[in-house]
Amino acid sequence: MVYTRNDEWYDHSGRRDAVFSSPAILPLLLPAVLPNWRLWFSVDFKLTRCRALPGRCEIQELAFGMSISRRKLLKSVVAAAAATAFPFSSSNAQDLDPSTGGSAAGDDVARLKAWSFALRDDPAGKSRPTFGKKAAHVGELAIGTPYVANTLEAYIRAGGDAAHEPLTLSLTEFDCVTLVESCQAVARASAWRRSPSWSDFGHQIERMRYRGGIRRGYSSRLHYFSEWISDGAKRGLVTDIARQLGGVIDARPLRFMSAHRASYAALANDSIFQQIVEMEKRLDFHKRYVISKERIPEIADELQTGDVLAFATSVAGLDVTHSAYAYRRADGVMGVLHAPLSGGAVEISKKSLPDYVAAIKTSIGILVARPRTAV
Repeated sequence: MVYTRNDEWYDHSGRRDAVFSSPAILPLLLPAVLPNWRLWFSVDFKLTRCRALPGRCEIQELAFGMSISRRKLLKSVVAAAAATAFPFSSSNAQDLDPSTGGSAAGDDVARLKAWSFALRDDPAGKSRPTFGKKAAHVGELAIGTPYVANTLEAYIRAGGDAAHEPLTLSLTEFDCVTLVESCQAVARASAWRRSPSWSDFGHQIERMRYRGGIRRGYSSRLHYFSEWISDGAKRGLVTDIARQLGGVIDARPLRFMSAHRASYAALANDSIFQQIVEMEKRLDFHKRYVISKERIPEIADELQTGDVLAFATSVAGLDVTHSAYAYRRADGVMGVLHAPLSGGAVEISKKSLPDYVAAIKTSIGILVARPRTAV
């Protein structure tokens, strides 16, 4: 998890980070692969990154395990060398909080570069996959990444001001919502720029996470996921397809945050609390469509891999309790790609979507949004 400030990276001392990569593996690999165009290899190699810290150089290694053809290996090595031959600049970040240090930053940026490259090099790309499928492919790459709760509130627990919320970014830990956001952000940033920077990624996160795409503070965040969908739909980021799939209006008022003020550290601030109260009242006029859990088996075949799922709940004052991606498995069954609290890491569910929803005691159905390419 990293924070950024003023478009620069810092370590604990406040010194700007410098990250370097070496493509020295390239000349070692080329002699081995040039003679055999059709031969398949299983190659393990490492790119070494030196991260400048006060008085020492911290060596980190990125391990790559591949089983690929010589031609594809050569293409991958050349592209990786080109991408890593230059130091990451300070423009790759925004709003880094020096108090958190920069130790995770290199891993996060490395993932952004690797995942962006994977999207470009994906053989499925030749068939022009939907944008949602590209986002889901990022989710596949994130499988096994740990679930960490309440990361967006960490700055408040550290004494930060909720009126000035920093942009919290991570590709090395997720909760259910930040996974959904991050997969789309990587896919959009990669569509916009061949080698997206950390600030490109941050820009895409900010567009999704905050009302109107503008970060003004804690209360500008889209806390209720149904508003995350409706606000994104207004700006072309997603299409709400629940109604066309037979969803019905859920008109229950959303008051969970104001009714549980003590559960939200930011709401200790009276001004922020009042802003949340006013936001909840405005949502009374927003229609949200829910597909009942009884109907999900009927519409499962109409869902696409990469559709955003929000699991509606019977909990008073709350709209949803979990978010995920629809994911059609190799056996044709529609499952769920998500960051579950119970599992502890990003995964594809073993249960089908209908069975997964049925197993949630408070579930009443799902909201569905189809991501759009809008960059």
